[in-house]
Amino acid sequence: MLTTQDLRCSVSMLVAPSPEDHLELSRLLAAAVVNPSFCSQLLVDPQTAIDHGCHGETFILSDAERYSLLSIHADSLAELAQNIVQAFGLDLHPALPTFAQAPVFIGI
Repeated sequence: MLTTQDLRCSVSMLVAPSPEDHLELSRLLAAAVVNPSFCSQLLVDPQTAIDHGCHGETFILSDAERYSLLSIHADSLAELAQNIVQAFGLDLHPALPTFAQAPVFIGI
């Protein structure tokens, strides 16, 4: 007679990185890269830039993202991006996905 213990084995599973937590900030910075007018507004008056969006695109920021963005005073887009990275502790060079061992139960 086989038991559950006899049917248990380990397999390697790829542990997927967590979803992008700050996707809207990424979209906002991308819009600033391709639109100099929006970039200028973002640096001078971030509240208006966030509220009005860019060419019909709106940015739905979390309260923490909005607060941080409004509290940053930067003279360039590069400086703004660097401050955002520091404010949120973002990793610019994320590690490659790792493998984890997970038990697998085979039912008969």
